[in-house]
Amino acid sequence: MLLWAAAGALASVTAGLEADQRASKRDAELLRQKVATISAHGERPSKQGRRTTVTEGEVNSYLVYDAKPQLPAGVIEPAVTILGTGRLSGRAVVDLDAVRHARASQSWFDPTNYLTGRLPVSATGRLKTSNGVGHFELESASVGGVPVPKMLLQEIVSYYTRTPEKPSGIGLDDPFALPARIREIQVERGQAIIVQ
Repeated sequence: MLLWAAAGALASVTAGLEADQRASKRDAELLRQKVATISAHGERPSKQGRRTTVTEGEVNSYLVYDAKPQLPAGVIEPAVTILGTGRLSGRAVVDLDAVRHARASQSWFDPTNYLTGRLPVSATGRLKTSNGVGHFELESASVGGVPVPKMLLQEIVSYYTRTPEKPSGIGLDDPFALPARIREIQVERGQAIIVQ
């Protein structure tokens, strides 16, 4: 779960074929090891800080080789691009029929009524973290390559992140606690530095 939370923190929302070409089992294993170390450090009190660098290749390799059991049904081919200066981009192919049926809106003006099938959904934004809390500021989103308003992306994210504890799902503007006593995540081009 911590592994998915770390990947989620880097993307908030999660390029498919490009990531697959760079993915390696070795990088997926490196990320698993780094997350285990981060988790272990977070479980024991320590005054000594720790910095762990996680690369874009490691995150995407994990998403290709290990994340499938943790992904919601209907979400495939997730990928993250770490743009730098706090900016991230995430992409996944999403089953929009499930979102549309869950809403059951009869309004002709509801844009989810016109989105069908499996389409790539992407989002770009800025990850801001400090004092163990993160916040993602959305800059842009698209479905099938067509720009969409934040409201529509929120519908998709809400549907796929619902849990018994959060029946409305995750809000795009909601701050979130960083796991494992992570104080901040510094996002640089192609990598993120986890500071505990």
